[in-house]
Amino acid sequence: MEQNPTKVVILCGGQGTRLREETEFRPKPMVEIGGRPVLWHIMKIYSHYGFRDFILCLGYKGLIVREYFLNYDTMNSDCTIHLGDSRRPVHHNRHEEINWRVTLVDTGLDTPKGGRIKRIEPYIEEKEFLLTYGDGLADIDIPATIAHHRRAKKTVTFTGVNPRSRFATAGFNDRGEVVTWKEKRPLETFINGGFFVLDRAVFDYLTDDTELEEGPMEELAARGQVTMYSHLGNWECMDTYRDYLHLNALWNSGNAFWALWQATTAAAHGD
Repeated sequence: MEQNPTKVVILCGGQGTRLREETEFRPKPMVEIGGRPVLWHIMKIYSHYGFRDFILCLGYKGLIVREYFLNYDTMNSDCTIHLGDSRRPVHHNRHEEINWRVTLVDTGLDTPKGGRIKRIEPYIEEKEFLLTYGDGLADIDIPATIAHHRRAKKTVTFTGVNPRSRFATAGFNDRGEVVTWKEKRPLETFINGGFFVLDRAVFDYLTDDTELEEGPMEELAARGQVTMYSHLGNWECMDTYRDYLHLNALWNSGNAFWALWQATTAAAHGD
């Protein structure tokens, strides 16, 4: 029986220029939803399905990501610190992320996404690995994406999502009168929502100076080596300040559709 891929690669190096209100001070994956970085929320989605071995492709303000994980145990546990003593802090309780393994890789400040993935090749031993962006959230079924990938027998599986438009659309007659009005209807086509499953063969199409979506994906598609897993559920992206406010509102109202682990925890406690 084929084993599931174990490594989850997350692209964390971009500058997030459309969210400059927050990314002036931190990389976009560290922008917070409910007091936790969006990166943490993405990792919790994977962890919910048992995928806890992460490789983070760092770039812009990568030291902030490093410091977050280097101090994670102390910042998320009750602890005793002996001031003036070289001993490590004593942690008195365990947080839920105790079994996470996080590899932090400097993939360059201005490296394109394809180049970032190429640079973590030495850390991938398995035939397959998982990949996603550091800003997309979904109530995604990760095992279903893997099953689809294996049925299709392609090099790349990406998750296609069908988000709602942010804008109302109006229909006009030949006199310029509005005859239809549709408020924020779903987009007519699927877009790339991340949550990839990749075979190691993808590294053969990547170089240090390539993007992922331009060039490699186009060549792989021309060779018939790309397939799409259709996700008909919810998906949102932390791309603008409006998204930041929207995602925080969902979290604060208890409507964070991506927080699959919360439902599991509630069920375990009989809530």
